[in-house]
Amino acid sequence: MTTFLQLMLNGLGKGAVFALLALGFVVIFKATEVVNFAHGSIVLFGGYIVLVTKDTIGWAGGAFLGILTAGVLALAVERLLLARSRHADPFSLALLTIGIDVIITEEIVRRLGVTVPFIGDAWDAKPIQLGGVTLFRTHLVALLVATVLITAFFFALRYTNWGIAMRAQAENREAAALVGIRSSRVTATVWLMAGLLAGIAVLFIATQDFSGAGLSRGTHSIALAAFPAAIIGGLDSTVGAIVGGITVGLVDALSTHYISFAFAKSAIFLVMLVVLIARPAGLFGTRETTRV
Repeated sequence: MTTFLQLMLNGLGKGAVFALLALGFVVIFKATEVVNFAHGSIVLFGGYIVLVTKDTIGWAGGAFLGILTAGVLALAVERLLLARSRHADPFSLALLTIGIDVIITEEIVRRLGVTVPFIGDAWDAKPIQLGGVTLFRTHLVALLVATVLITAFFFALRYTNWGIAMRAQAENREAAALVGIRSSRVTATVWLMAGLLAGIAVLFIATQDFSGAGLSRGTHSIALAAFPAAIIGGLDSTVGAIVGGITVGLVDALSTHYISFAFAKSAIFLVMLVVLIARPAGLFGTRETTRV
């Protein structure tokens, strides 16, 4: 029972990180109907900036710069590439993000070489003992940070002008434009926000506690596991992104311990397939994934 409780709590911590990443997928899709497959490379880019700057300006400064530059990169992708192709089909734009993802990822992997560094210096590898339960500090911090950020996001979505504009555009872009909502501004802000969330997520992903993989191509693969989380919850549902992220985190933690590490990666996609068979739109989605 103690082991199960420990797995559940650590799984929630992992799930919180996946929820942040899935939220990035969802807000972009809601606002633009584009699936951003470059999300993994933006995560990797943010982590790389932390790595190359933390020895000079300290971990906190490097983390801040990594988060900021990840957001700026996402914004640049939208402004310099996607905005110039705004009339293209969403499928074509999704393919464009795949190309961007390959270019950025391969360049960062080339720069990293054979090194696989960890960047979570502030809390990495410092477990906490509560009774007979061992909790990883990384997971606890991730859960706390994600709770604060997600609460702030839903507050902004509900009560700010930006949130109203985003919900209006997600509901009907043409009608939103007719009442004076600037689609380009809403689109730019959601890409920036998704990039910032990616920069925050990598601070937890590239740690010994989270994966043991460090900052590497594996970081990119872990980040893309948030895509099944978004699908499970529903690509057009912000609440679904949170539920999907927590689901993926719990499935990963439980299947890694009770079955095997290798199977855990397949288990995430098996859960996604089961959900899609039962409900093609995802648990909370309204638009069928097969039509996206």
